[in-house]
Amino acid sequence: MQAFVKTIVLTLFVATFFTYFFTDFSVFTTQEEGKQPFFQTAEAKPPVGSGPVSYSSAVKAASPAVVNINTEKVVTVRSHPYFNDPVFKQMFGNLIVDGSIARKRIENSLGSGVIINPDGYVLTNNHVIQGADTIHVSLKDGRSSIAKVIGTDPETDIALLKIDLDNLPVITIGDSEELEIGDVVLAIGNPFGVGQTVTMGIVSATGRTQLGINTFENFIQTDAAINPGNSGGALVDAYGRLIGINTAIFSRSGGSQGVGFAIPSKMAKNIMRQLIKYGRAVRGWLGFEGHALTPKLAESLQLKTTEGIIITAIVRNGPAHKAGLEPGDIIAGIDGKKVKSGQDALAVISGKQPGQKVTLQINRNGRGYSVTATTITRPPQAISEVKQ
Repeated sequence: MQAFVKTIVLTLFVATFFTYFFTDFSVFTTQEEGKQPFFQTAEAKPPVGSGPVSYSSAVKAASPAVVNINTEKVVTVRSHPYFNDPVFKQMFGNLIVDGSIARKRIENSLGSGVIINPDGYVLTNNHVIQGADTIHVSLKDGRSSIAKVIGTDPETDIALLKIDLDNLPVITIGDSEELEIGDVVLAIGNPFGVGQTVTMGIVSATGRTQLGINTFENFIQTDAAINPGNSGGALVDAYGRLIGINTAIFSRSGGSQGVGFAIPSKMAKNIMRQLIKYGRAVRGWLGFEGHALTPKLAESLQLKTTEGIIITAIVRNGPAHKAGLEPGDIIAGIDGKKVKSGQDALAVISGKQPGQKVTLQINRNGRGYSVTATTITRPPQAISEVKQ
């Protein structure tokens, strides 16, 4: 019996010995060239979107400077001309206008705005305050003030107001040029008049143009919920810095469907400075109308590229006319830079101050020319330099 036990023990010892020294444990630990590991171990990676879990600090920094705007407009309503009878006219006297009874009522509208200066300057949308007789601005801390209109720019839908209150909270203005698609953004405003509300989303796109909303467009697109009443409110980054003014939405229902647009802070700042200085935006203008070169149009003109714009109309005695430009000319470049689209040309020309010279690279009948024109102030009802 003892001999049998010894034999079993010896057998187990030998088996363990050979297993230890001849088994390739590398398949359990490392991945050598040409061999597949038995267990696959994932590499440690940082979490996707390593930003803050909460954006409360950004909201606390920005929200006090976001205001509610309530406007009042007195409108005249005329009833159906039932009272054309001379007797009624005599009875109602001055109330009757052109055979109808004139009644006055007040129309109210709601929007939002952003305090951008301790002196009381408030940025908002032009369509929020357009035509208003009285503008009420209410702060988050409960204070309110009647606002004065400093200036408006309908072509970018920017308006600048001023309120007379002390110790105003002011938002920090960020650089919209640094935005990247996928960045987290927060929309702050007063949707449907329910009170200040914050929604979160990301930057869906930048540089959105040709939407037909404004004359000058360079929108930030976001899926942060923007609803009626949010217009003029703040679009801020994850640190609470203002990077846009919420302006418009694409919607079939009238509410947010994840496609909202904001005016970049850089554009808003440039317009704000002009509104403070002049009371309106001052832009350069040459007095021509053009169209972007579509593939079909370029093919019909035997052009090899769709870059540039074709002049379709010239304002008589305007700067372009005086410089010798003609309908049919193709503007291939401005100040030595290629014109890739109609929006490029519009932005460059309108960005000039009146009296500045502009050098245009022209293609006329297959030959290249260089023409210098001097801008004048863009008229309020100017024809667009370019139609897309």
